[in-house]
Amino acid sequence: MANVLGYSTMQSPIGDLLLASTEKGLCYIGFEADETGLAALQRWCRKQMLPGTPVRDDAMNQAARQQLEEYFAGRRRSFDVPLEMFGTPFQKAVWTALTAIPYGETRSYKEIALAIGAAKAVRAIGGANNCNPIPIIVPCHRVIGSNGALVGYGGGLWIKEQLLRLEGCLSNEASAKAIR
Repeated sequence: MANVLGYSTMQSPIGDLLLASTEKGLCYIGFEADETGLAALQRWCRKQMLPGTPVRDDAMNQAARQQLEEYFAGRRRSFDVPLEMFGTPFQKAVWTALTAIPYGETRSYKEIALAIGAAKAVRAIGGANNCNPIPIIVPCHRVIGSNGALVGYGGGLWIKEQLLRLEGCLSNEASAKAIR
């Protein structure tokens, strides 16, 4: 269990991000980096039963920030920053499967269910995606509906659309159609 949770913020093309890490690795990315985002991080910490209060620590998050900057600049297609995932065994299995989706590709919820050997757990896959505390690096944005529709994203569908467009998964016409 983590003793110190250090957080920092960064600007990105999809808005300000809040990053948080333990001594073991990055454990949280939030889509708000203001007081609302910090309050959400504190609620998440309580839910995970992490001791203490998050403290500002830019050095703890430097590697994650650098890799995210490279990703947004189109110079990084995969991440190798250490992670510490907090979740149920099922959620962790889903999140691990998400990390296997290559840059620039998408998978359906059904394909993720099959990949983890839980063919009937399509709805549960969606629930695990929704609880993913490390979006972008654990690429839940790459999971779409079986009909190709962009469905659900914790940061909002417009962020999912931007990330998929960045990775070349969506043309302008396809993204307009997928949002409808």
